Formats: sequence, C-alpha cells, structure tokens
Amino acid sequence: MKRDAHDTATARPMTMTLPTGTDPTSIRQRVEAVEFLLERSLRIPGVKVPIGLDGLIGLVPVVGDIITTALGAYIVWEARNLRLSKWQLTRMGANVAFDTVIGLVPLVGDAADFFFRSNTRNLKILRKHLDKRHPETRVIEG
Repeated sequence: MKRDAHDTATARPMTMTLPTGTDPTSIRQRVEAVEFLLERSLRIPGVKVPIGLDGLIGLVPVVGDIITTALGAYIVWEARNLRLSKWQLTRMGANVAFDTVIGLVPLVGDAADFFFRSNTRNLKILRKHLDKRHPETRVIEG
C-alpha cells in the first residue's frame, strides 16, 4: 500500500539547521532566523498581522521581558561581530532598550509588541550593512 505524503505515519518533524560559522553569511542566516522566530513565526486565524514568540513570551511578567531582551541583545551582539558602526549599534541597542522599557508596562507593553518590532528594525539595519559591505550574503527572493 502506497502512502500519501500527508499520511501521519510517514510525516517527519520539521527541522532547521543553522550555520555555526563566523562568516557574514552564517551570521545573517542566524539573525534572520531569530528575527523570524521572535516577530513573525505564528499566525492567528482571522488576524492578518503575524506575531512571534516576542509577543507571547512578553506576556509572562518580568521573566518574559528578560528572555526577549536577551534575544534582542543577541542580534546586537552578532551585529557587533560584523563590525557595524557605533552609530548603527547604538540605534540597535536603543531599539532593544525601548522595547524592553515599554514591555515592562502591563498591557501597554504587550500591545506595543505588535506595533514596535525592535528585532525587525534591527534586522533591517543589519541587512543594509551586509548588502553594502558583504553583497555575497544577499539572498534573492522570488
């Protein structure tokens, strides 16, 4: 009996491997994966705006904010490894700090996670740098 690709008996869990290198391409892939996970990985039926773990983890008082701040700081740390300018790193750090401070305010901070996406903003800064200084890391989406 031939099994269909949608058959649960043959279905395999989705896996994703991230590169561990220190080259710009590996760093870009890791940062893009973290940003996607934090900002756009989940869809709520009936709502067109994607959410990520940042919005969900942020619902847990204090601990959630610590975790999301650490993950946002990881993106800034990777940017530092790529030698972004002090101005760019300051902007990225300010985005994480603003997201953290606003996230500490009950309810307001949770709602702000849907509108102020610090990790997406920081990814945009990082991509601009990489596209200019390391164009070989660019991925053409089609």
